[in-house]
Amino acid sequence: MTTAQQQLDAWIDAHFDEEVTFLQELIRVPTDTPPGNNAPHAERTAELLAAMGLTAEKHAVPEAEVKAAGLETITNLIVRRRYSSGGQTIALNAHGDVVPPGEGWTHDPYGGEIEDGKIYGRAAAVSKCDIANFTFAIRALESLGLPLKGGVELHVTYDEEFGGEVGPDWLLKKGLTKPDLMIAAGFSYQVVIAHNGCLQMEVTVHGDMAHAAIPDSGTDALQGAVHILNALYKLNADYLRVTSKVEGITHPYLNVGLIQGGTNTNVIPGKVVLKLDRRMIPEEDPAEVEAALRKTIVEAAGSFQPPRGGRAISVDVKRILLARALKPLPGNQPLVDAIQKHGSELFGETIPAVGTPLYTDVRIYGEHGIPGVIYGAGPRTVRESNAKRADENLVLDDLRRATKVIARTLLDLLN
Repeated sequence: MTTAQQQLDAWIDAHFDEEVTFLQELIRVPTDTPPGNNAPHAERTAELLAAMGLTAEKHAVPEAEVKAAGLETITNLIVRRRYSSGGQTIALNAHGDVVPPGEGWTHDPYGGEIEDGKIYGRAAAVSKCDIANFTFAIRALESLGLPLKGGVELHVTYDEEFGGEVGPDWLLKKGLTKPDLMIAAGFSYQVVIAHNGCLQMEVTVHGDMAHAAIPDSGTDALQGAVHILNALYKLNADYLRVTSKVEGITHPYLNVGLIQGGTNTNVIPGKVVLKLDRRMIPEEDPAEVEAALRKTIVEAAGSFQPPRGGRAISVDVKRILLARALKPLPGNQPLVDAIQKHGSELFGETIPAVGTPLYTDVRIYGEHGIPGVIYGAGPRTVRESNAKRADENLVLDDLRRATKVIARTLLDLLN
């Protein structure tokens, strides 16, 4: 270990209580998405950063664009730290938006409570922890007072859960940032170099509403929807035979996560809405996947038999999200090498470079030609943290070590 690395580690240890307090403050401002009223969290984050001498540019997305994306308010943040002309600019991206807490918590989801060496709260593990991690890695780097090349940007964005179009994609398309490399918030010990894509679609099944006492006088849209659901879920057996060559990614799969319909218990439903989620491996073509799904839905609707005299069901199919897969871009190897080296030293185990079945904002940077990886504070596996489940938590020592890994990596690439 070099003297500079020792100094980085010592600074992080000395300021770790401050880092934990910062994370607690981030957790205590809810960012449930939906509904996606996330501007207040950005304001609070900018205020906390300013108290540490880090000025955050506030980039408020116009209301019409936010509403069109299905959200309420978004202000994305960029902290720019330029050290010298020449050299590379490395972006560190973490998202502040999170899914609602849901049921079953034994800790306050917005409390930031600490118990047995763990911090609890929604986004404690994904990914407000990495807003803290990246912030304190930058501060540790700058504490050395060394001449550095290039610069660092901290991106705090608020549209990961809904696809990123008014988060990182908005910043990049507006020309507000164009880093050379990027590291995005992680969720395990691994450095992730590829991830699945995701296609989400809304299927509206139209039947003919009728009185429940005279069911043959209408066409049950829910029965039609069940017929379509069976056809969709049958596809999962076929997907088992479509395998990826990327370590950590297995095969495609499909899930229906939301069903809405009907007006009352004594009425035959006239309309039912399904929302499906189709995960795509990096080798798949999204256009082909969407076309195949539409074909399955239309054919299933056409084969549904309405009651005698009833009218056939009809369907409307709408795409609501397309998140393309992340594929490794040439140029990301220095990030992978540095993170694996320092991660192995600090965690005492091999840090693999793998793919993940999740999808993230990193793909957006990749689509703009910016090589990136996913790495940040997290457990060995996502499941251990209860991410997006009740009692989401993070082991504080994992946060401490991940901060050291990021700080050392920045030093390697900018020194």
